[in-house]
Amino acid sequence: MDAALPPLLLQFATTVVLSFVLGLELHSYRRSQDAGVGFGTTRTLTLVGAAGFVLWLLDGALPRGLYLAGLAALALWLAVDQWQGKPPSRDAGGALLPALIALVAYALGPLVLIEPDWLVAAVMVVAILMLGEMPLIRRLSDAFPSTEGVTLAKFLIIAGLVLPLMPDSALPGLPTLTYQKVWLAVVAISGLSYLGYVAHRYVWPKAGTLATGLIGGLYSSTAASVVLARQARADADIAAQAPAAVVLATLMMYLRLLVLIGVLGHASAAQALALPFALLVLGSALVAAWLWRRGSRTPTAPAVTPRLGPRNPLDLPIALLFATLFVAFAAITRFVLAHYGAGGLKTLSFLVGFTDIDPFILSLLADHGAISPTLVIDAILIASGSNNLLKAVYALALSRQRAMVPAAIWLTFTLLLSLGWVAWIA
Repeated sequence: MDAALPPLLLQFATTVVLSFVLGLELHSYRRSQDAGVGFGTTRTLTLVGAAGFVLWLLDGALPRGLYLAGLAALALWLAVDQWQGKPPSRDAGGALLPALIALVAYALGPLVLIEPDWLVAAVMVVAILMLGEMPLIRRLSDAFPSTEGVTLAKFLIIAGLVLPLMPDSALPGLPTLTYQKVWLAVVAISGLSYLGYVAHRYVWPKAGTLATGLIGGLYSSTAASVVLARQARADADIAAQAPAAVVLATLMMYLRLLVLIGVLGHASAAQALALPFALLVLGSALVAAWLWRRGSRTPTAPAVTPRLGPRNPLDLPIALLFATLFVAFAAITRFVLAHYGAGGLKTLSFLVGFTDIDPFILSLLADHGAISPTLVIDAILIASGSNNLLKAVYALALSRQRAMVPAAIWLTFTLLLSLGWVAWIA
């Protein structure tokens, strides 16, 4: 005997339960704001959800006249309630919020009937978060300056508008590199850099020196090393932990590169780099732990937070500069490889390490059709290693602290390890 419940009954029950949950959340929100019960009680929202479900079913087909009539009646009811609402209710935190929640409840029936479960869950999550996390949202709104909104809009333009418009055709003189590949790399590096910037400025604005190295390394290990070294020279509290933070920034560079390589679809390159990068990350973690314990024995406590600077790493000029460097490095790589072979590319990789390695590495991966996979891996290891040598020089020269010497030695040693790995796999 088949005792399974009818699917329609399960969908109706789901709609009723979700509407009931919305009612509970709205009631809790009102109580937290010391507001009266007003419109939008738990019972009301449950019945609104059930009505939306039934009217959608009764229509059966377009144009859904009954459902739209019910929506119009609900909208009129909400408008009258808003017009007659008491000023304290409106001042108590969002006069339109109960009306919007009622509309969400009315739409739950059709969502449950015709849309996938993940969309229903997403709508519920958003509605509940908007009701339950009002203090957090207000803090974010107060802390979020208008300039950040403009920058975020620029990123949405870069990722959501410009990227789809980029043609999938080859650049002149670079047959394996398309406009779309270039801009996809721009979106990937800009998004990851922006994530690190937001984390440092808004999520952990008072992070300590070690956390500054970790977060700063997420968007630029070189910039983080420069800032830490400069401030270590000026502040003894930062100087105690700056060597460990510089090593942690380099650790994050390897993780960031591995993530970028994987996100951009170069699985084979990510697998080939997983072992050497894992060894370098593990070694950096052990050295950073030793430096941290060494610094913690100093009399001062590292309570001062280093400042990475107010400049946002995500901006249109920066994105355009990255795209230009990306194409330029791709062209230079082609020229060097054609005239000087693999040895010339390895030399170029070493020299590029003293600049910005991200556009060079990503251009190598995007142009993998013209370069052997082994040579690409060699170039990435050499460029990242020589970049560590640059950070070692910066750390010593800018900090002028004897405590920075072990960190600089380890950064230099990572270059030797990278060169040794290249020679071993040759």
